[in-house]
Amino acid sequence: MRARIRAGDRAAFAELYDQHARAVYHHALRLTGNWSEAEEAMSETFLAAWRTRETVEPEGGSLKPWLLGIATHKAHNANRGLRRRLSFLARCPPPPPVEDFADETAGRIDDARRLALVHDALRRLRRKDREVLALCVAAGLDYRQAAEALGVPVGTVRSRLSRARARLARLSDGRTGHGEAEPRGARGEVESEAAFAALFLQEETR
Repeated sequence: MRARIRAGDRAAFAELYDQHARAVYHHALRLTGNWSEAEEAMSETFLAAWRTRETVEPEGGSLKPWLLGIATHKAHNANRGLRRRLSFLARCPPPPPVEDFADETAGRIDDARRLALVHDALRRLRRKDREVLALCVAAGLDYRQAAEALGVPVGTVRSRLSRARARLARLSDGRTGHGEAEPRGARGEVESEAAFAALFLQEETR
């Protein structure tokens, strides 16, 4: 597979997309908390993968860590772009009210609410800790694969993951680590790292 990808074999690249598009999308969703941003990040990930296919090492295992490394970068860029757009919109007058379609979209709104609660907890982590948590806990990469995806030593992955788990545990206990109570709603739905993983693994099965 690696040799075929390096050589620009389109059939091999289509196979690569079929194997990993879902994982790339959900990884981007974990880091952005936004469906449309995740879709864009996924598209940009495979476009970048095609353009940089010659950088793939000829020997090795799954190309999933390589793709998730690219997706991590694309999701980071999407978050930066979103913050700029939100800053611009904050300076604009509010839009006129629109008709409520809650009955037709209740299921999707509930999904978005749960995702927002988890993402709110994740935003309290450092970006690099959030990325390694998403790779190791939700995407299921081992330390070596996560290190490959992020371009850092394995020891760095271990320390970041340990720090992220400790921080997330404090959040799930309803504390920020500075003696401040967390919002009541978040505590009910983000009980622990296990809940974090379970929610996103559930998203991947849909």
